[in-house]
Amino acid sequence: MRVLKAAAFSLLLPASIAQLVTRTHDTHDFFALHLDDSVAPENVAQALGCHHEGQIGSLQGHHKFSIDRDQAPAVELLLEELRVQQKLRRRGSSDASLLQKREDGLDGVLWSQKLVLKHRLHKRGPVDLSSLPKPDEQLTPRQVDQDAIIRQKRIASDLEIRDPHFDKQWHLFNPVQVGNDLNVTGVWLEGITGKGVVTAIVDDGLDMDSIDLKDNFFLNGSWDFNDNVREPKPRLSDDRHGTRCAGEVAAVRNNVCGVGMAYDSKVSGIRILSKEINDADEATAINYGFQHNDIYSCSWGPRDDGQTMDAPGLLVKRAMVNGILHGRDGKGSIFVFAAGNGGVADDNCNFDGYTNSIYSVTVGALDQLGHHPSYSEACSAQLVVAYSSGGGNSIYTTDVGTETCTDKHGGTSAAGPLAAGAIALALSVRPDLTWRDVQYLMVETAVPIHAEHDEVQLTPIGREYSHQYGYGVVDTYALVQKAKDWELVKPQSWYTSPWLRVQKDIPEGDQGLASYFDITADMLKQANFERVEHVTVTMNVNHTLRGDLSVELRGPQGIVSHLSVPRKYDRAEAGYVDWTFMSVAHWGETGEGVWSIVVKDTNVNEYHGVFTDWRLTLWGVSIDPASQLPHPLPEENDDDHNIEDAVYATVSIKPHTKTQPTSVATDHPDRPVNEKPSDTVAKPTTTAMAPTPVEQEEEEEAKPSTVTDETSPSQTASQGFLPSFLPTFGAQPHTQIWIYASIALILIFCLALGIYFQVQRRKRLRNNPHDDYEFEMIDDEDDDAEAPLTGRQGRKRRGGELYNAFAEESDEELLSEEDDGPYRDGTGLTEKSHKNEPEA
Repeated sequence: MRVLKAAAFSLLLPASIAQLVTRTHDTHDFFALHLDDSVAPENVAQALGCHHEGQIGSLQGHHKFSIDRDQAPAVELLLEELRVQQKLRRRGSSDASLLQKREDGLDGVLWSQKLVLKHRLHKRGPVDLSSLPKPDEQLTPRQVDQDAIIRQKRIASDLEIRDPHFDKQWHLFNPVQVGNDLNVTGVWLEGITGKGVVTAIVDDGLDMDSIDLKDNFFLNGSWDFNDNVREPKPRLSDDRHGTRCAGEVAAVRNNVCGVGMAYDSKVSGIRILSKEINDADEATAINYGFQHNDIYSCSWGPRDDGQTMDAPGLLVKRAMVNGILHGRDGKGSIFVFAAGNGGVADDNCNFDGYTNSIYSVTVGALDQLGHHPSYSEACSAQLVVAYSSGGGNSIYTTDVGTETCTDKHGGTSAAGPLAAGAIALALSVRPDLTWRDVQYLMVETAVPIHAEHDEVQLTPIGREYSHQYGYGVVDTYALVQKAKDWELVKPQSWYTSPWLRVQKDIPEGDQGLASYFDITADMLKQANFERVEHVTVTMNVNHTLRGDLSVELRGPQGIVSHLSVPRKYDRAEAGYVDWTFMSVAHWGETGEGVWSIVVKDTNVNEYHGVFTDWRLTLWGVSIDPASQLPHPLPEENDDDHNIEDAVYATVSIKPHTKTQPTSVATDHPDRPVNEKPSDTVAKPTTTAMAPTPVEQEEEEEAKPSTVTDETSPSQTASQGFLPSFLPTFGAQPHTQIWIYASIALILIFCLALGIYFQVQRRKRLRNNPHDDYEFEMIDDEDDDAEAPLTGRQGRKRRGGELYNAFAEESDEELLSEEDDGPYRDGTGLTEKSHKNEPEA
């Protein structure tokens, strides 16, 4: 009987109790599979000999499977075979064997990935300020504004804020540098304190036992993915980061420490930074509880060392898209990411695949003095900045412990949660805002920063953009006020160019390799595209030293985005492999016109590179909401990327031109505390306009070293009409047409003129008594007699004088044309300047 029971138990084990058996990466390998809806995960598990671990978070159709490590190689080979078959099918292969249904039933495996534990995400602060360069402004004893102190005390009294260290929270109310704060207290006085909104702190845990957080802690939105338990408690000695970020957002109004930006909102904790995790865990984490968690505050990313270039895997990218599609009942999860602390190392937030995502609100830092802290990374993907450490002070917030506080929090890690707190306040008055509405509101209400030596561009929608500060510092009062009557934007649409093949060596030094793509109104109309929000460029560049490269995107309305910059510590013997850069600097443009990408190899040395290809995508507002399809999940880049199928791009080599700053350096504009900022904020008096495509062509025509490539007649203008032996003058195809047409007209004119003179000469010869010869012999006396008339004083003739075809016309007649002056050719005209001079 016992034997039968044991046998029965062993038979039941794989189907039921096996789920309780511990499976770790030490003994098992794990795989993520995307399955067709018609395929049952259990059938796939049986065919692969694996165990089905369940769906991956909230990603429909994505499942996790496990298998003993010694059996995993065979599964890897089979999955790779399936992957190749799926890729060939998508390409429309004519191989009949690919169209036949597989006997093992694995045709429904659409995508697969082996899951590997990684510790690749790192906290972004606080920064050791002692190691950073000192600010130019010498710190002097600060003069407290007594009127501001009185206002601060009155606010605390009116709101019944008894927190003993509220006066240390200068980022909420600054009585020293008046106006250098997040302008939030006026919102509180209106009774807007974040009720009904939940912010998930995705970090290293959250101390829910802290008196400053326990009343606002939201358990149902929390999970510990490092230890796989419900409560995300800090368990390691350095698990303090998440608690500090949580305090910035939702520290309770009580008698401990200070208060949070939205002190009546809730915070949940999602712990992922304390141990290694795999992509399935990360994808599950950023979608966890996304019907309850409104905002995901993420103060982490790849290393900020000036040499790392890393992005989330495809599974995590799909989870982010899943969040913006289905989170918050379809309004979209709001992802807030800290820009990064690698500024001192020449790092740039466009080398981070989280901060350069169109789905992220990327937040940089501004110090107490209103300066750009040297640690805060700049990039074209940065939307706004918020206050943080630097200028002699840091952020005062909650710390791990029952009643513990800290004044050491900082870096962009602290800036991100403060922006998340401002968004929580806006959502509390307008819970129907979509993820894109939130970004619009941030763009339209941020206060521009006017800093010395900063390059500011005035965009077509009248907003100032800077790679250091984005659209400016978060103004919470203005954000909430504008949210109250904000009209929701229409659904998102997008236009993607074909892959544009360049395949050219990148010149070193001051020149750059430029490639152009012209987007027409018909293309945008067909894509249901109305205006731009985000622009992404995916590109491939082969290079033996990545840190030498820089990339600029130049829009048709003159805005220049620095997609990448040289990095002195980046010694990678590689370039960019299907890497996607992003820019928010073109917000509000129509998208129509010539877009150009300029790749530069900034150092003349033994390292060289080739610009292979690129693709441009415009993301923005749809024309017709009713016909707009939902956003698809992202696919692997190489699924539709075949260099042989790419369209030839128009390219040219052009000299480096530096964008001129567009605004004069001024101090940070003061604004009334607790009041909506005035609409008369100081604006730059000039507008940054990059060289237009026509101006670029004119510049290139003047350079003998300019070269061009051929392009396909589809989408881009063709250069194939020229024989290969003819020079192209470095110009665009249509300019080449005008050049050669002009040359032809000049030749025809000269030929006609020569024929005319020849006819006139023969006519005169027929009427001339000396028609037996074409020139007459003149002796010295005759010559001397003519000298006063001709101005040839005493000139000797050896044999005779050529017949003067204009003998019957005087010099005065030759010069007395209707022009009233001597003829001047085009070389005497003033040359047009193509410099980026600002308008008055």
